[in-house]
Amino acid sequence: MKQVKVSFLLLCVFIFVQTSIADNGVHTDNIVIILDASGSMQDKFRADETRSKMDAAKEALKEVLAKVPDGTNIGLLVFSGRNIRDEWVYPLGPKDTARIIAAIDLPQPEGGTPLGRYMRIGANRLLEQREKQYNYGNYRLLIVTDGEAQDQAKIEQYTPEILNRQIRVDVIGVDMKTDHKLATDADSYRRADNPGELVAAVSQILAETGGTGTDIDGEDAFEYIAPLSSEVALDLIQRITTPPSNTAIETTTVKHMPSQPKTPTPQQPIQQPVQKRSGGNSGWLIIGLVIVIVGFIVFRRMGR
Repeated sequence: MKQVKVSFLLLCVFIFVQTSIADNGVHTDNIVIILDASGSMQDKFRADETRSKMDAAKEALKEVLAKVPDGTNIGLLVFSGRNIRDEWVYPLGPKDTARIIAAIDLPQPEGGTPLGRYMRIGANRLLEQREKQYNYGNYRLLIVTDGEAQDQAKIEQYTPEILNRQIRVDVIGVDMKTDHKLATDADSYRRADNPGELVAAVSQILAETGGTGTDIDGEDAFEYIAPLSSEVALDLIQRITTPPSNTAIETTTVKHMPSQPKTPTPQQPIQQPVQKRSGGNSGWLIIGLVIVIVGFIVFRRMGR
């Protein structure tokens, strides 16, 4: 009986989450692309001396981003390079194919590789967007680079902080003699030693975008979770109802980073999505209240 009650509670949470996700388009995927426009990107591929790494990266991004599902939020962040007025050559927002293709064409290779600094900038913009979307949706950094960072200490500081905030990090090493140091820390790493491999790498990463929804209805969901033990079901409830931290990544060095987001403290509270919703989203709170009331009534009946 206890297992049935817990499964029913999990179903209530599931329905509430699904209803919330469906409202106001908060379940939008968000991708920030960090493009290396340092001087070495003007070099030709060792295996294909007809094309520069920058030209190949631009063509790969244009080809693949044109196929990304409409409604996806895209941001293009470029470090170094010339011919750009703003490092955000395409600020994070809804995909506009014509505008993003024009933005990709702008940067020309020049300068160094301050990758760590730009990882922090990109991650903080994603955290800001996740706060606006009440922690729903997917969030990732796609890094396209051909060399090690000049600010390696910042890479070592920021990478675990980004990952601990549940932002996915994908890295493509463009015609590098050895794997990038991020290869062992990032969620995924792909080598691109020629233009074809670069297109394939970008395609494989961005192909994962847009498949985050679910078509499970109430009856199917209950059938799916009913066999779960009480302990497993309660653990799932905890995971569903505990949002990741959206605290911005600071520039000061943090000596010890937790493997999982910490429990909220008075100094740095992690606010629950419902608490931050405005009047326009009051319907979510009403739905949640109705679910709790119905759940309580059903539990009383089950206990008789």
